[in-house]
Amino acid sequence: MQLDELELDQPPVFGIGDKVRVRKLIKNDGTFPGQEIGAYLAKKGDIGYVVSIGTFLQTSYIYAVHFLNTGFIVGCRKKELELVEHNPENTAPRNTPY
Repeated sequence: MQLDELELDQPPVFGIGDKVRVRKLIKNDGTFPGQEIGAYLAKKGDIGYVVSIGTFLQTSYIYAVHFLNTGFIVGCRKKELELVEHNPENTAPRNTPY
């Protein structure tokens, strides 16, 4: 993302209920309660479902992803996720991923 380009100017890439895969290891940066800083929250290849969509610093979307294998709901950025399966019940407009 370039400085003059805001992700929020486009619809979200992922929708509620979409099945997604983590592209990289995600560690606790101190914002995940109940886990030590540096603890693994999701490993590369873990599968989860988007349960909500928020924003970060009014520039980008944060996707809350529920990982069923751990029960964790982790905030992820677009670059950390890839689509596995689109939720056909979600008809909201979206930006095409990558």
